[in-house]
Amino acid sequence: MRIEIVQHVDFEGPAAIAPWLVERGHQLSTTLLSAGDPLPDWRDREAAIIMGGPMNVDENEDYPWLLTEKQWLQTAIAADKKLVGICLGAQLLAQALGATVAPGPEPEIGWFPIQFSAAAQAIAGIPAELIAFHWHGDQFSLPPAAISLAQSAVCPQQGFLWGDRILGLQCHLEMTPAAIATLTKAAAADLRPARFIQSPQTMLAGCDRCSSNHAVLFALLTNLGF
Repeated sequence: MRIEIVQHVDFEGPAAIAPWLVERGHQLSTTLLSAGDPLPDWRDREAAIIMGGPMNVDENEDYPWLLTEKQWLQTAIAADKKLVGICLGAQLLAQALGATVAPGPEPEIGWFPIQFSAAAQAIAGIPAELIAFHWHGDQFSLPPAAISLAQSAVCPQQGFLWGDRILGLQCHLEMTPAAIATLTKAAAADLRPARFIQSPQTMLAGCDRCSSNHAVLFALLTNLGF
């Protein structure tokens, strides 16, 4: 499969997703929107992975390429392409499918538990609960016709499936220790004392959980046909 990795910023890349996809024989290319890269023609791609970023879905004036990206995603949905969204990427997909995106009651940054729905647990390799990595302030509602996958203490929608081709994840199951270290430096302004915001030291000390996060992510991607 020819898959586009769409990055909004250079410090939020695909992390563990890219080598896993390559190992499975997929062809990857990358668009970095903040660098002015153009999005590819959907005639040349079967799928896309939409990554996170510090902007929100409605900051169109500050980030004009967001409008182009939204139109590109609508084209993909109409063309029955496979789409995976992580954090901001999931919010953009949820919005494109008719959901709302708004600030949550509290930001979640660090390692916190999520509980998987019965529908999610019916997928091979999905447990009842996982200590997942998070970095978000906004959150999405469940798109019409979507299946809810997970929730956390302050975020009732941590993931969704729409049909058999669109997956949205609010949490960051793709993270590696290096990716977490990069994010804690690049987005240090987000880190302030709060109930669900951990220190960089605590986040990095929890990196032994990355492998369990990857296992769940890869199970979800396998279920989607990747």
